[in-house]
Amino acid sequence: MAMSAFRREGRRLLPSIAARPIAAIRSPLASDQEEGLLGVRSISTQVVRNRMKSVKNIQKITKAMKMVAASKLRAVQGRAENSRGLWQPFTALLGDNPSIDVKKSVVVTLSSDKGLCGGINSTVVKVSRALYKLNAGPEKEVKFVIVGEKAKAIMFRDSKNDISLTVTELNKNPLNYAQVSVLADDILKNVEFDALRIVYNKFHSVVAFLPTVATVLSPEIIEKESEVGGKLGELDSYEIEGGETKGEILQNLAEFQFSCVMFNAVLENACSEMGARMSAMDSSSRNAGEMLDRLTLTYNRTRQASITTELIEIISGASALEAAK
Repeated sequence: MAMSAFRREGRRLLPSIAARPIAAIRSPLASDQEEGLLGVRSISTQVVRNRMKSVKNIQKITKAMKMVAASKLRAVQGRAENSRGLWQPFTALLGDNPSIDVKKSVVVTLSSDKGLCGGINSTVVKVSRALYKLNAGPEKEVKFVIVGEKAKAIMFRDSKNDISLTVTELNKNPLNYAQVSVLADDILKNVEFDALRIVYNKFHSVVAFLPTVATVLSPEIIEKESEVGGKLGELDSYEIEGGETKGEILQNLAEFQFSCVMFNAVLENACSEMGARMSAMDSSSRNAGEMLDRLTLTYNRTRQASITTELIEIISGASALEAAK
């Protein structure tokens, strides 16, 4: 009964099939033009299935990374907001003058140790290079201090001779003030500076961060600017009491200011990194979903084309046998 149904269908669709050789039957059905139009005839269903499986695995990984980044962001965000109260009094007292002209400048670039976090690392590198060009000159010296593996990899390509110190794996352990103060002390011991310019990403929201430059002046420059009436906040409105001289007090203030600014900058940069990674992984998950939809469509078309081809071959063969009798 099934064979007779195939024969009837073959007579209806291919009335002139008996006059053609069997080898010629498949040529119009699998022409190059149709293959190019559908794009599925030459694709094996097994290949498409393997690709779909790999895309699903990638989507699972990106979703997991997004959840991990969200968890870390919640843990760091509150501490970053609280740390802003540490450096703000120093800005009111000593001021923040990023455009001050000095002979020895040190650019401290804060970046991440891991990738997959958007353009936060390339942004701070661009700002650091711009600061280098602005402060370099015949009688001026500009050096880099790199914190983070990503900025180190980028800056080593063309500014290797200008790098004084590199620090990596700072975020390996939970950040605290003691850890960052040790880092700040190492920087102060290994570089000579008139102005330290800390470049980092200030956290605003999960999808927004602002490249920021914080300036810390050396005690000598602070005292010099105070004598000539420079912009130094409210320092001159206070009277110094006790046995310490003004230079000693300025030295202690500068060191404490640098450690507080570094602590806030490291936390702000960590928040920006986690927020950028959340956005990047969310976009990757959506892209993987769209790719999976396209692969599913391709798989269905390939499977349907294979089934249709097999049916036509069966009908054609049955019709040829019917005509040969």
